[in-house]
Amino acid sequence: MYRFLISARWLGLAALTALLVGVMIMAGQWQLDRYHERSEINARIDAARTAEPAPFREELPAPSGTAGTAGRPAPPAAEWSRVTMTGRYDGQHQFLVRGRTVEGKVGFEVVTPLVLDDGTAVLVDRGWIAAPAGGAAARPEVPAAPASTVTVSGRVAPPESRARAPERINGTLEVRRVAAARLAGALPYPVYGSHVLLDADKPGSTGLVAVPSPYENAWQNGGYVVQWWLFALLTVGAFIWLARREAAGPPPPRGTDRAGPPAGSGDQRTSSGQPADTGAGPEELPLSAR
Repeated sequence: MYRFLISARWLGLAALTALLVGVMIMAGQWQLDRYHERSEINARIDAARTAEPAPFREELPAPSGTAGTAGRPAPPAAEWSRVTMTGRYDGQHQFLVRGRTVEGKVGFEVVTPLVLDDGTAVLVDRGWIAAPAGGAAARPEVPAAPASTVTVSGRVAPPESRARAPERINGTLEVRRVAAARLAGALPYPVYGSHVLLDADKPGSTGLVAVPSPYENAWQNGGYVVQWWLFALLTVGAFIWLARREAAGPPPPRGTDRAGPPAGSGDQRTSSGQPADTGAGPEELPLSAR
C-alpha cells in the first residue's frame, strides 16, 4: 500500500522534508541558547541590585597600552556586576552621548573619565539629562563633576556595538554609542575596556538621572523556540498527510456509489423485492407483455 514511498518522487520529497525539519530544529536550538544567555544576563542584573560592590580591578582587566588606547572588555561573567573605584573626574575630556532614552524621554548621557591613582582611567556614565528645548542643535547644561578625589560605585557595562569615534561639536565631544576602544583616541591616558554606569546618589550623579541596567527580552527568544519547533512538527505532519492521501487513491467520481450501480439505473424494486410500480399503464407496455 505504501510502496510508492520508495519511488524517486517520494524519496525526493522525504529528503526535502528532512532538510526543512533539520533547519527548523537548529533554528529553534539557536533561539533556545539565546534564551538561556539572555536569562543569565537578567539574573546578573537582579543579583547586582543587592550585591556589595567589589573592587573594580577584580572585575575589569587593566589596560596595558599607552595613552589613547583601551584595555580588554570585562568578561561576560563580570558584565553588570557592581564595582567600586576611587579617582578624580576629568571634566575636560567629557563625552555627551546623544539620542538616549530614559523613561520614554530622549536626552543625553554624560560619560566622564575617572582618572585613577596609577594614571589609567575608567569611563563613568554619570547619568542622563533631558534634551533642552531648541531642537537637535541644543545642548543641555551638564552639572559639573566633583573636582576632588571621590569613591564611586556602579555597574560594569559591555561596549556598545556599531560605536564610532567621537565628534567635537561646539567644543563638546559627542557620540551615539559608548565603546571605550572608540573613545580612547580622544583621551591622554589609557582606559579600561568597559565603562561603568554610576549608581544613584554617588559623587558625580547630582542633577542627573541614573541610567538603569537594560534587561534582555529573553521571552521573545523563548517564543521563537516554540515557533520553530512547531513548524518542524507541522512539516512532518504535512508529509504524513500527503502519504496517507496518496495511499488512499483518487476519490470516486462525483455522483457515484462504490457500493452499487449509479442511482436511476437498472431494475427498480420495492423493499419486498417486487418490481417497483413505475406508473406505466398497460398501453405503455410492449405487446408481448399484454
